[in-house]
Amino acid sequence: MNKKTTYLMKMNYKAAAKKSNKKETIRTKHGGDGENEKDLKPRSPVVTLMGHVDHGKTSLLDYIRKTNIIAGEFGGITQHVGAYNVKFKNGKSITFLDTPGHEAFTAMRARGTKITDIVIIVIATDENVMPQTKEAISHAQGAKVPIIFALNKIDKVNSDPMKIKRKLSEMNFLLKEWGGNYPSQEISAKSGEGVDQLLEKILLEAKKLNLRANPKKPAEGTVIEASLEKERGYTTTILIQGGTLKVGDYLVAGTFHGKVKLILNERGKYLKKEYPSKPVIILGLNGPPFPGEKFKVFLNEKEAKQFVENKIQLKKEHKFRFQRKPQITLEQMTKKIKKLKLIIKADVDGSVEALSDSLENLSTDKIVVQIIYKNIGLISESDILLAVASNAIIIGFNVKITSKAKILANKNKIDIRFYSVIYNAINAINAIKKDAQKIIPTKLVGTAKVINCFQHKKIGTIAGCLILTGQIKRNSKLRLIRKGQLIYSGELNSLKRFKEDVKEVNKGYECGIVIKNFNDIKIGDIIELY
Repeated sequence: MNKKTTYLMKMNYKAAAKKSNKKETIRTKHGGDGENEKDLKPRSPVVTLMGHVDHGKTSLLDYIRKTNIIAGEFGGITQHVGAYNVKFKNGKSITFLDTPGHEAFTAMRARGTKITDIVIIVIATDENVMPQTKEAISHAQGAKVPIIFALNKIDKVNSDPMKIKRKLSEMNFLLKEWGGNYPSQEISAKSGEGVDQLLEKILLEAKKLNLRANPKKPAEGTVIEASLEKERGYTTTILIQGGTLKVGDYLVAGTFHGKVKLILNERGKYLKKEYPSKPVIILGLNGPPFPGEKFKVFLNEKEAKQFVENKIQLKKEHKFRFQRKPQITLEQMTKKIKKLKLIIKADVDGSVEALSDSLENLSTDKIVVQIIYKNIGLISESDILLAVASNAIIIGFNVKITSKAKILANKNKIDIRFYSVIYNAINAINAIKKDAQKIIPTKLVGTAKVINCFQHKKIGTIAGCLILTGQIKRNSKLRLIRKGQLIYSGELNSLKRFKEDVKEVNKGYECGIVIKNFNDIKIGDIIELY
């Protein structure tokens, strides 16, 4: 395809989008820059509940749905819809997103989708602020949305709300009742105590946000989930964020399109049209779009098809335009931004605290070191998604990364640094302040699996290894990994093939490896060389 053809395709792509939105302007949180002020109307807040497993998120959602007077009987509500709208006697309403967890929440945000106005962090008062709770808070902060803390299970005998409030204050989340900025409410999702007050605080927070949208333009919004049903075909749950959706509209979501044949609310009621901040189920698309994909209504089927065809063709012709740009590295940080965001994962709590305190103390007038999340354990997919969404660098201290997380990190070009000595990590971050000092990243050159072990009186343990990836060179630095955990970091002392010393061994070959000053090697261990 020549340059002229590519140029014409671009023009057609832009023309189709422009023609379908003659009266539209860019939507923002408060309604849209350039929107006609008289067309903007108040809309319901969109709320997501997050927190630790078994702390009462589902119970709270169930209680709110049961007492939803306008909705009717609880038994008539569709339980598998990822979003629903609750109406109250005073005419106000709230849209709740029932996400499977903060990973899905952040995956949407990583795609550039911001659909939540307020986040409710549910914490059980008979337990503690758990690691998953801390992680959920970090993801909510990364999304830059208001947080309300719901202190649940106050009906329990061993409930201690004061303990939770003290713990939150230690995490720099001072509640409003203690003179801070974060609203909170003690509740019992089981009995309903305090739930009405929580809903009032949600509406009060929404009033401060001045949430508005234009219902007069063609509908636009976000896909929540999609599935294939035997009798109905493809069903898609969407959240309308602007405009009005009507039966018969031609809709495009991602690379799929179709005429809206049917609109249902979460209770299975048939609708002719629906307005902003309302979740609905639609039928008519020719495929299942991904959660987080934007949807848009076009004037007719021809324009919708043309838009999708141009989009698919341009995606094939210019893949690099649709790929995420490389994540900012430490070297680029010194030139481009004044805030260095870090995610810290370590083997034990002591290392986490020591490392985070030391790194935060490196902040200067020119560069602020900000720890957006810290925890113990392996570097997971959730950590990668948070780094993608927040544009952060991950520091791994005596830990390894999971295989799925490594694939996701490579795809999004996330900068991950591994250290086993705290001073090395501090020196690497401290190097940001010194333009002349170079930061040398860890580069993995090869991996080997231990398939046998031999004991030698003079040498010690000789590991019989199979080279899995890359190339093993003598005098390389190495890490010994056992069942996903970092056991030892050191140097390769000797490398042999058939009792002969060699300089290097390539992928697919076997060799003998001796680790300098370390003999606790077991069959199945993985040796990473860098």
